[in-house]
Amino acid sequence: MKILVTGGAGFIGSHLTDAFIGLGHEVVVVDNLVTGRKDNLNPNAKFYEADIRSEHLAAIFANEKFDVVCHQAAQMDVRKSVADPRYDADVNIIGTLNLLEQASKTGVQKILFASSGGAMYGEQEQFPANEEHRTWPASPYGITKLTCEKYIAFFGQTYGMKYGLMRYANVYGPRQSSHGEAGVVAIFTSRLLAGEQPVINGEGKQTRDYVYVGDVVRANVATLNYEHSDYFNVGTGIETDVNELFGHLNKITGNRAQEQHGEAKPGEQMRSVLDWSKAKRLLGWEPQMKLNDGLTETVKWFQNRAKRS
Repeated sequence: MKILVTGGAGFIGSHLTDAFIGLGHEVVVVDNLVTGRKDNLNPNAKFYEADIRSEHLAAIFANEKFDVVCHQAAQMDVRKSVADPRYDADVNIIGTLNLLEQASKTGVQKILFASSGGAMYGEQEQFPANEEHRTWPASPYGITKLTCEKYIAFFGQTYGMKYGLMRYANVYGPRQSSHGEAGVVAIFTSRLLAGEQPVINGEGKQTRDYVYVGDVVRANVATLNYEHSDYFNVGTGIETDVNELFGHLNKITGNRAQEQHGEAKPGEQMRSVLDWSKAKRLLGWEPQMKLNDGLTETVKWFQNRAKRS
């Protein structure tokens, strides 16, 4: 198959590109390189430097004739979405609509979409939250992800495209950016390795479900091969608070830094954890990487990158 990966020079998108190429698929990457990095690009992928909102997308779709669109590109910073909801909506909603319009015109068969279980469910009423949990986003970012899911379902039903909506928990791993809320593992790791003091927002008791990027890739591959349209949580079902996370990374990096707390950030949820049993039942997928092992692999990657630079 020929697969378009938007955001394929970014954290998750580059890992997906590698996996699809490894499985023998032809991959084209579209990335504006605002947060993506050229050194993440797989040399066997064709690359277009373009924004998903760009009018140039029409020519790319017309020329390439994709079978599948794996849409990972996004404005993904929760705090930035709170500070500038108009920009957040422009990138995430208008950009996605641009992709969907071109996909519907050029015979795309399936859409894989990077959604967000944590941001979309809002403050949870059940723990862990399954896919039927009410959607009540606490941030503009969560609102845009929910809106995009609805648009994808509409285009799927109207134009006959299959879709897989992947509701990620907090993804971490090698190549993660140290900028933005979604990069808390990377932020702490990079600062600890540099001998700097990480700052924990608020009391540090807010919990997240940290899922390793390799497990996220396997979930996408399983959904690519799934014959139906559906939506799936991609998480571990395990809550870890920020203080615990800091403690793990402090130990792995060999530091003795003390906890330092700052102000809590607006739009930040207190608890988030996802039930992945539906993906197990229908896709045969389950998370494999234990948190401490995944954090160790992540720290190794940051250490190796520091040696190269």
